[in-house]
Amino acid sequence: MPSQTGRRILLLHNAKARQSAAALEPVCGRFDDQGFDVIVEPFENFPEIARDITRLHQTADAVVICGGDGSISSAAPAVIESGLPLGIIPAGTANDLARTLAIPLDFAAAADVIIAGHTRQIDVGMVNGHAFFNVASIGLSSELAQKLDPRTKKRFGRLGYAVAALRILARARRFRARIIEKGNSTSVKTYQIAIGNGRLYGGGNIVEQTAAIDDGTLDLYSLETRNLWKLALMARAFRTGTHGAWKEVRTARCVEFEIETRHLMLINTDGEIVTATPARFHVMPEAVTVFAPLEAPAGPRSVPFYHR
Repeated sequence: MPSQTGRRILLLHNAKARQSAAALEPVCGRFDDQGFDVIVEPFENFPEIARDITRLHQTADAVVICGGDGSISSAAPAVIESGLPLGIIPAGTANDLARTLAIPLDFAAAADVIIAGHTRQIDVGMVNGHAFFNVASIGLSSELAQKLDPRTKKRFGRLGYAVAALRILARARRFRARIIEKGNSTSVKTYQIAIGNGRLYGGGNIVEQTAAIDDGTLDLYSLETRNLWKLALMARAFRTGTHGAWKEVRTARCVEFEIETRHLMLINTDGEIVTATPARFHVMPEAVTVFAPLEAPAGPRSVPFYHR
């Protein structure tokens, strides 16, 4: 049961995440200064997160994840089941969800957002029963997630992504897929299919210019260019979310998609390989309550959680 003060925090800490260990001291210091009771629970792999939340959620009034986007997405199903609000300490490489929600990347400042207690409701994307907040992809991004050495990722951060991406692009090939939307089927030959739930992905790319993490829809794009060298010309469009203006990029917006491929292909959700094709994608509108600054992008706000 929630406490009368609502000030008990279950803080799940990814010891393997980039910068995560460095985050604990300033974050716990801020919570301690403000009189919060904090249970710190370390985890070493993603399946542990859901088990820890299920086991300990009754001892807390809020769940806080200190880690990267993959850790946060792995927590989503258990957070939804617990009914508790979610706090984010961005200690990963890209931290796209934190950026989408305007949560500061400074650890102590991120803790202050949770302490302030302002919340908003956000959507969760699902693919074959796995949750994602930012984007799920098949093709280039999935190959990148497979090939990127965790040690390189931890040591070099975004630079590690860039080096791995160049290697993948050098030998990339298009694949055949079928996109099913509202019962209509479209066959494509593509380098990548991405389906976004939030706004930012891949270290600051925009899923679609008007996309929001609380709009109740998913945004799809399929990269159907014949020549990968055109990606250099498209780079700015992907950063601004205007890539749909290119004839080589197919786009769609819906609440549900199905993707079938000629051969089994792995699916990357928020930087982690979790499932494979064939795949069914759908959105769960306003499924998670998350702590966010008042100046975050437009969306419904509630009374500060700790002032109820």
